[in-house]
Amino acid sequence: MTMSWHQMLEFEPPLLSCVVSDGNYSFGLLTAAMECVINIPTAEIARQVVQCGNSTGARTDKFAKFGLTARPAKRVGAPLIDECYASLECKVVDTGMVEKYSLFVLEVVKAWVDPSVKSPRTLHHLGYGRFMVAGETIKLSSRMR
Repeated sequence: MTMSWHQMLEFEPPLLSCVVSDGNYSFGLLTAAMECVINIPTAEIARQVVQCGNSTGARTDKFAKFGLTARPAKRVGAPLIDECYASLECKVVDTGMVEKYSLFVLEVVKAWVDPSVKSPRTLHHLGYGRFMVAGETIKLSSRMR
């Protein structure tokens, strides 16, 4: 599925949260498996991302229909998407807010990145078919890793 709402929660251990509506086909898959992969696309596959978001996996093999390549993950059963810049293998670690908010807390157990991509133009959903593409990067001194 394509996901609109997610956020970083913690660095150590690496925790994310995501909202998956109980009306989505993916909700049942996520609650059954308790694991997933967050694949991070770039602008180069934006049309495929939108097409995936406008269809359901209950009736469509999105990999075949939209020309995406599934690659096995190392720590979870869900696949990586080879065309994506990065992938985060995740396990669900907290479902305490699922019933009220459809919010899952995920721990990243393995991360992948395409080292050949030096300045990824990642997509960020703004709602209603609008996306921001990541651009300029700046580096400032910091005591953080």
